[in-house]
Amino acid sequence: MHIKAYLKPSCGWSNGVRTVMRKYSLPFEDIDIINNRANYVEMVQKSGQPLSPCVEIDGVMLADISGEEVENYLVSNNLVKPSEQPADASLNAGCSDAEHAKMAAKTVRFF
Repeated sequence: MHIKAYLKPSCGWSNGVRTVMRKYSLPFEDIDIINNRANYVEMVQKSGQPLSPCVEIDGVMLADISGEEVENYLVSNNLVKPSEQPADASLNAGCSDAEHAKMAAKTVRFF
């Protein structure tokens, strides 16, 4: 299985996706969309929208998705077996105020 995850370096939703990858020991490309404009542009072109996280699994793009939704996709498509192992972080949480402040401190202009 080939997984590309278009994620923010520090974000509750992005961390939820990373948590799922750790929970199932899945190798994946962690693609930084904040510090690399080309990565953000690629995500928008592939997903057809500007919101993250986006996760591409074997060519199928899951746009604006939580870790919980990624896990549900993987299990329902028999890509992983259901696991009772608890997640080590929240799978479905937005960015904290501290994460928003950290991102706001950087001026990033994509277009």
